[in-house]
Amino acid sequence: MPSIEDELMFPSTPGKFKIDRSNRQLNRCFASTSTMFLWALFLIALTASYLSFQSFVDSGSRYLTASWGGIQWEKQVRTSAQIHRSGGISVLVTGATGFVGSHVSLALRKRGDGVVGLDNFNNYYDPSLKRARMSLLSSRGIFVVEGDLNDGKLMSKLFDVVAFTHVMHLAAQAGVRYALENPQSYVHSNIAGLVNLLETCKAANPQPAVVWASSSSVYGLNEKVPFSESDRTDQPASLYAATKKAGEEITHTYNHIYGLAITGLRFFTVYGPWGRPDMAYFSFTRNILQGKPITIYRGKNRVDLARDFTFIDDIVKGCLGSLDSSGKSTGSGGKKRGAAPYRIFNLGNTSPVTVPILVDILEKHLKVKAKRNFVEMPGNGDVPFTHANISSARREFGYKPTTDLETGLKKFVRWYLSYYGYNTKAKLVQ
Repeated sequence: MPSIEDELMFPSTPGKFKIDRSNRQLNRCFASTSTMFLWALFLIALTASYLSFQSFVDSGSRYLTASWGGIQWEKQVRTSAQIHRSGGISVLVTGATGFVGSHVSLALRKRGDGVVGLDNFNNYYDPSLKRARMSLLSSRGIFVVEGDLNDGKLMSKLFDVVAFTHVMHLAAQAGVRYALENPQSYVHSNIAGLVNLLETCKAANPQPAVVWASSSSVYGLNEKVPFSESDRTDQPASLYAATKKAGEEITHTYNHIYGLAITGLRFFTVYGPWGRPDMAYFSFTRNILQGKPITIYRGKNRVDLARDFTFIDDIVKGCLGSLDSSGKSTGSGGKKRGAAPYRIFNLGNTSPVTVPILVDILEKHLKVKAKRNFVEMPGNGDVPFTHANISSARREFGYKPTTDLETGLKKFVRWYLSYYGYNTKAKLVQ
């Protein structure tokens, strides 16, 4: 194959022109042109190398300043995940700035476990409350990563940085009635997000044990009381309940195929300080203080609705007990090496209370009478009652709720008045 110089000095078709003494000047000209071309190639290569290096530097800068990733970010994650007690665990808590997630994170940190939080700070309710919870977590040395479960790269990165022993999966799209407005959000968070998390966990080496929040809503139209884990759960009354039931089937699949140790917790109407504003006890408190009427639903034949209200501290005890007794996953790199535990537990209070009695207690602690508006329960996914059988959780890890509704609501009201800046003496609205 001819060289570049040959291609420039001589034509590809012989006989085009004759090289003789009269063409020496022309030859020198071509030689000079060849040299210039080579220098041009060199300069182009040099420029390309510089641009590639600059691109590398720029990408590195973006890596260091991204919302996640980078040297400083990894250091924060590792520091937050450090264990400070003998026999402790390192836990990734999803939904860490949520109601239950923030309480569980604080309890884990208090006893010396490593904790890293993950939350996407969605606007289902006022994100400022989540930011306030995050500030509380930060003050205890808990780092919260802002990101979404469906971000596969982020999830993989977290497990690359820390070999978590456990995952406490509390992130979810909550609420029964909101599903009528935004059904896609339930599929995105409660199904797609769960699958992405499980995919990350199954590929991890070592695999973590997973404890996650199902819901008492899975009992749906079940009329047998109290609700037991062995009762049928194939009649969901809401899309929210259906996604949680789907989650139980999905987690069972990952346990069976990949050897993930998985525990599902069916929470029963959790309440308490730092709670969710969409919950009845929370919105009742707000409206009572603002002098607005509250809507109280009734079932068929004017029967009062009843709920197995469970105080947040009791739920936290159940979550920690589940983590401590979770057992170990048996897979490695996505391959199962043996059977792993798969469990489902009710976490409730076992003492259902009607909604009107809940309002009576709020009136007592707020020292304000409620303007009650009774309405027949619409077909929006709510169920008339819930009642937990907690014998399995008691037997497995000693779960025993200790806070009755009177005591729990008193603590909630004290927090509410303080957080929202009410003058308790004046008993006036903000």
